Amino acid sequence: QFLKFSPARKMSVNYSDGLSPYEHKGKCGQPEKFDPQDLVAEKVKKLAEFVRASRHLVVHTGAGISTSAGIPDFRGPKGVWTLEQKGEKPNVSVTFDNARPTLTHMALVALERAGIVKYVITQNVDGLHIRSGFPRNRLSELHGNMFVEECDKCGSQFINSSALPTMGLKPTGNPCLFIKSGDRKCRGRLRDTILDWEDSLPERDLELADKHAKEADLNLTLGTSLQIVPSGNLPLAARKKGGKLVIVNLQPTKHDSKATLKIHAFVDEVMSALCSELGIAIPEFQKPSALLESVHTVKERKLNVFVKDFELSQDSGVNGVKTKHEIKKEEEETKLNDQNLSQENDRCPVKIKSLNEPKVHSETCGILQKGEQNSSEHCKNEDQCEQNLVVKSEQEDNESINEQIIGQSEDQNIDLNGEPSLKRKILPHVFNADQILNSVKVAKLT
Repeated sequence: QFLKFSPARKMSVNYSDGLSPYEHKGKCGQPEKFDPQDLVAEKVKKLAEFVRASRHLVVHTGAGISTSAGIPDFRGPKGVWTLEQKGEKPNVSVTFDNARPTLTHMALVALERAGIVKYVITQNVDGLHIRSGFPRNRLSELHGNMFVEECDKCGSQFINSSALPTMGLKPTGNPCLFIKSGDRKCRGRLRDTILDWEDSLPERDLELADKHAKEADLNLTLGTSLQIVPSGNLPLAARKKGGKLVIVNLQPTKHDSKATLKIHAFVDEVMSALCSELGIAIPEFQKPSALLESVHTVKERKLNVFVKDFELSQDSGVNGVKTKHEIKKEEEETKLNDQNLSQENDRCPVKIKSLNEPKVHSETCGILQKGEQNSSEHCKNEDQCEQNLVVKSEQEDNESINEQIIGQSEDQNIDLNGEPSLKRKILPHVFNADQILNSVKVAKLT
């Protein structure tokens, strides 16, 4: 028999209740320390210097980045396990479904989109990284995700809009929707991805986390005491090669003595100040949106990850990001507009006229020669008349200018910002969480 939550009981604290009994939960209830504001500002400037010099920044996140969303941490003064030791439970009204990504989550979205953050490694199961719009192929979720199912046969993952009713790698009761080549169904069964204490970490996520942590020249930890292994030791992976370690946490951590820089402040405060130092705008969260692939993706192993529910995949550009497909389409439209503009300019070239040359009567499209009467004939060819774009010069303001450009063209659709974007992959068909259309083929996302 496996643990199953009713929708009304999908409280964030129930994650802890669903785990098996375990004695070695680390140090809980340690006092929090706050650096003075002027010291925080000084340390953030130092962190910004590290980030600017970094070529491979990897961020490690823990429960501390979600506390401002109303989700309690575990070892803080009011953490789940701290209160558990006192025989108490936290008073929590936030569910996994209605929790909103924090400023820190959205800052990481912006930093990844800007090409600054290369990878995020998280111990959190709340799903807020994915729901914030952070790309799945730049994220390792080492302890699972309350919104993700995985096939026990082919390993395909499916992202849901609602938290799953099970945890502990238990069956959810849903069949795998993946279709293999030749229209063959996978026939696997889906299970949740939430680990219990003794469960092995997901192979792919751990492999990529270890790879990026070793490649990092800067490992930044946010809101984690680094007590759980192996995830707690990953930030040290690059120290032997000279990689820096920066720790942002209110409580002492396991690796404080090895840190290049320690900042004792709220993570939202630090990330807001850091993005300000770097000139990075933090987008506001609008609605949950699952994005599978970063715009910075190059040739690499593709993921069998699917967006299962329509509400996670609709409305492009949500949370201030766009997909690679949308960017490509915009580039094609811009190119087409440029071609049309070039053809238009060929038919109606830009004209250069001296201020001393005959003036143009814009109403009649006729040219008034010197000494002639103020009358002119209408253009015989109205099509040719429409192609001539004329701008009347203000001679009194430009007496020293010898030439006046009287033709101009402008493409109002060209986006000069050149802002990098994210790629979103979605299923070609829509599946409700409680409905499976057996006749609908689910194509593999490549």
